[in-house]
Amino acid sequence: MDIKLIAIDIDGTLLNEKNQLAPATIEAITEARQKGIKVALCTGRPITGVKPYLNKLGIDGNDEYAITYNGALVETVDGKVLSKETVKYDDFLEIEMMSREMGVHFQIETVDSITTTNRDISPFSVEESHLVSMPIKYRTPGEITRDVNIYKLMYVDYPDKITKAKGNLPKSIYERMSVVQSSPVFLEFMNSNSSKGNALKALSEQLGLKPDNVMAIGDQGNDLSMIKFAGLGVSMGNGIEEIKKNAQFVTKPNSEDGVAYAINKYVNQ
Repeated sequence: MDIKLIAIDIDGTLLNEKNQLAPATIEAITEARQKGIKVALCTGRPITGVKPYLNKLGIDGNDEYAITYNGALVETVDGKVLSKETVKYDDFLEIEMMSREMGVHFQIETVDSITTTNRDISPFSVEESHLVSMPIKYRTPGEITRDVNIYKLMYVDYPDKITKAKGNLPKSIYERMSVVQSSPVFLEFMNSNSSKGNALKALSEQLGLKPDNVMAIGDQGNDLSMIKFAGLGVSMGNGIEEIKKNAQFVTKPNSEDGVAYAINKYVNQ
């Protein structure tokens, strides 16, 4: 298999169990890039939450790429937008209203901030704000207007509440939106065209690559579409069962440098 592009999820994949970028992972990715292989970080985070790891990996310039907001935005790492998909305003209104009916915290993410409609801000929203280096603010639903470009909507709450909310969503939401659970405390809603798989397909085509030239590594439900698209889909050892079942290879967990292990096995030979 002639791998020319490696797409790597960040949380639970690129980062170890301490949310750190391990030296072995940096070394393996650096060696692959020295062979001319592109490495694209593919994440639910905004670019502000990606930059620290791009810097540590030495990835920069207008010919390096990142997939952010779970595929809603494909951009060069120096900020040129290649494609974007935003959430429809009416979908925002409905999902936000349902959050109040279900009793779960709600937030939106735009290009420059996290906005919550809950005066009592969720601790998970605060944690996300710090994690991705984005300011967080409170606004009433009426203060979020049609001219705001929303990349994703999120239910942000304790795992039992997220599981219950996910099970109570009407079928119509799944039919017209992309809905993924990126962690036990995050349920995310995006434009129906937004997914890591669609974004990775678009990037691959721009680079003149076929699925057989692509390796994708992930661990959660929001990684499933890119695992299915790639010629070589790799599940982390700490990945959920659905990812493992759909991957061609299950590597070691992130606590044991699973990304480095997979890249060294299939690329750095």
